[in-house]
Amino acid sequence: MICSDAEQWLTLQFLPGLGCNRILRLVEALGSARAVLENRKELRGACPGIGQALLALLNNEQALADARDKAQRELEHLVRQDISLLSYTCAEYPPALQDIADKPVLLYVKGQLSLLQAPMLAVVGARSASEYGRRTARHFAAMLAARDLVIVSGAAYGIDAAAHQGALQAHGKTVAVLGCGVDVAYPAAHRQLLNDIAVEGAVVSEFPMGAKPEAFRFPVRNRIISGLARAVLVVEASEKSGSLITARLALDQGREVLAIPGRIDSPKSSGTHWLIQQGAALVQRIDDIFEALVWSESAPLPTGKAAGANGPVLSQVARQVLQELDTYPADIDTLAQATGLAIADLQPLLLILELQGLVRQLQGQLYEKVS
Repeated sequence: MICSDAEQWLTLQFLPGLGCNRILRLVEALGSARAVLENRKELRGACPGIGQALLALLNNEQALADARDKAQRELEHLVRQDISLLSYTCAEYPPALQDIADKPVLLYVKGQLSLLQAPMLAVVGARSASEYGRRTARHFAAMLAARDLVIVSGAAYGIDAAAHQGALQAHGKTVAVLGCGVDVAYPAAHRQLLNDIAVEGAVVSEFPMGAKPEAFRFPVRNRIISGLARAVLVVEASEKSGSLITARLALDQGREVLAIPGRIDSPKSSGTHWLIQQGAALVQRIDDIFEALVWSESAPLPTGKAAGANGPVLSQVARQVLQELDTYPADIDTLAQATGLAIADLQPLLLILELQGLVRQLQGQLYEKVS
């Protein structure tokens, strides 16, 4: 899938020194990439704050011709390698990224485009992870992926790779966000892992084809990892870990931050312990994650056990879901239609009901009330 006005979007991207934030400002002011290029001589009046240097760049015919040439070659590469290109105005653009302040204007996607619409949870942590950290990341990612959450991470050594592997081993879905082009295998040792992710999930980047894995790109891509996710789970991170950047970005974006504790004498756990001290949710069991996700929804479901013999305390919307399942099993689309809830809100709610033993999932993605 190639977005409309793809050549115009890419032309703006390949203009030297323009950058994501400036493209965003220009397109939001004029409505489309095509409108920016067609009205570039009148931009000062149409978009306040445009400086002389930017006007000169947009009216530099040689620079525009070079950028258009690069854009056309890029489109040929995309079609030849079956890679999708989404602008932030496309219907297929991930809705989770639409509400972050510095959203990428373009996304390259290699793999299953539909996954970008699904609920995601980020799993991040140390590159030089211990065996405990890698094992924990694989375990949690597998459990989450088996329950239909898409695992998003950065395909780096250590925790990232373990999270992707755990999701794949559970026959779940995973998304890798790269700090280079989607056609560049980095690290090179993860070439097969990236190929597997592209088949069973998706590989995503905002950087052009062939973009090298330069150091400045990785902190930039972290905002996409946190932005795509409903929550960020940090597994094993030192006090100077890049994962703490992702956690900070998640907080800025209104996402939940979760952390798994480790040994108190391990420097690899000092960052996760600091996050817990600052208020991140401490995760010991898979249930802790689902409870945090449900409490972050607009219609929260209390998950604690009541003091009496009545079992879990249920919200009105949870009781409504159970009522719909009173007689016959139903799939999630039927439940959404009957309750008026969005599928994105139903999924974590059903997970909690299942964990509480009130609902079970049957073959064919059907849900049944447990008597």
